[in-house]
Amino acid sequence: MNIVIDIGNTRVKAGTFIMDQLQECMLFHSPDELQLALAQRSFENALISSVNHLPPEKELVINVSGKKLLLTHQLPLPINLMYETPDTLGMDRIAAACGASIISPERDCLVIDIGTCINYEFIDAKKNYHGGAISPGMDIRFKAMHTFTARLPLVKLKSEVQLTGTSTEKCMQSGVFYGIVGEIEAMIHHYQQKYPQLSVILCGGDASLFENKLKPTIFAAPDLVLMGLNRILSHNASL
Repeated sequence: MNIVIDIGNTRVKAGTFIMDQLQECMLFHSPDELQLALAQRSFENALISSVNHLPPEKELVINVSGKKLLLTHQLPLPINLMYETPDTLGMDRIAAACGASIISPERDCLVIDIGTCINYEFIDAKKNYHGGAISPGMDIRFKAMHTFTARLPLVKLKSEVQLTGTSTEKCMQSGVFYGIVGEIEAMIHHYQQKYPQLSVILCGGDASLFENKLKPTIFAAPDLVLMGLNRILSHNASL
């Protein structure tokens, strides 16, 4: 059994795999919490992806009988990186693109990862990853309005958001939520104009809030990044 670990900005997500099949998905608040959970377990191979600057292998001790790898842009990948500055490319973005190549092989694909930021990743039908776009996620937008104004409060998104806000808090919720819906639909439209057979995949911690609000046909894949990490691990374990 292999394990892949995604250390993000706000949480740590880990998945165990047998071949290409996800066996277990685990969520943690910190690498330390993950470390405790894995202390008594062992794996064949492991791959760690992190948004942090410090190499996570300094933080995590994982019992493996085979390879323990850190994801960087220099690691051999099952896709082709066409990005102009690969050394600045987030590892979660690489993993999402690799995951898309599993779900939509031989098709142009746009991945929309809704988390701390909203990442758009485009990979073409020949498995060439070109890049995409990055915009602020929900929490960043709420914090920005609170930080850069004198009187707007710091609010959170509620389960049901009114289109027309009837209070300052509800107006902020509507602006953020429907602003993101409009942004995503416009981005999909622009890509579909250029790539008519485009496949669209939605993932990320906040994806479930939006998947039923979007007009274009999308495929929800909450574990896309883990799938992509496992694909990278399998690609390297066989080398």
